[in-house]
Parts: sequence; C-alpha cells; structure tokens
Amino acid sequence: MNKTVLILLMSAVSLFALEFHTYEEALQLQKENGKIIMIDVMRTDCHYCKDMKRKVFDDAAMSAWLEKRFIPVELNLDFDDLPLGIHVYFTPTFFFVNKEHKIIKKVPGSWGIQDFKDLTVNIK
Repeated sequence: MNKTVLILLMSAVSLFALEFHTYEEALQLQKENGKIIMIDVMRTDCHYCKDMKRKVFDDAAMSAWLEKRFIPVELNLDFDDLPLGIHVYFTPTFFFVNKEHKIIKKVPGSWGIQDFKDLTVNIK
C-alpha cells in the first residue's frame, strides 16, 4: 500500500513539473508562437541543478509562469551539444534566445522562485 501511494505522489509531482523540449522542438514552437527560448544548461551530477529543479521547476505555479513566457529547453553537458556557440563555466546556466537566434540574456546559477522570476520577468 505504501509503495502505491509513493508512486502516485511521484506521478503527481511530475505532472506539475516544467515541461522541457529539445532545442529542435523549441525552434519549431518559436516559429509558431514567437516566445523566447529558455535553455537550461545542466549536468547529471550537479547538486545546484537538482536544487533548481526541485525548488523551482517542480513548483506548479512557477512552471505555469515560465511556460507562459518561455519555451523551456534542458541541455545536459554530459550528453548534449550546445547550440549558438554557447560556453558554460558552471551549471546551471540559463540562456534566453530570441526569434533571431540571438542570446539576449544569460543567468548563471541556481535561484529560488522569486529570485528567478525577478531575473527573468522583463525578458522579451
């Protein structure tokens, strides 16, 4: 019984988590809706990346807020090639890309919900 409850809870959390796209999917979506692409560059073993996911991206309200404004992309330095000549010195680092495929803002580090909102609210 306890295992069933745990599985249901884990499923519910993933329903509210931020939905990430591949970079190729994001480019297509951007053609359709004109939103800014938000690239989250992370690593598998990055403690700060895991904190950001747990504290920010798994929050239902914050996920909805981000998805309303951006097309989220997650790229893992352990597996993925980085587009646009992006160089990362530590993870996580966030890049915001406009429809002309230009990086318009870079936000390094792990943040709480309000801080990340404050850093990204004016990106257009």
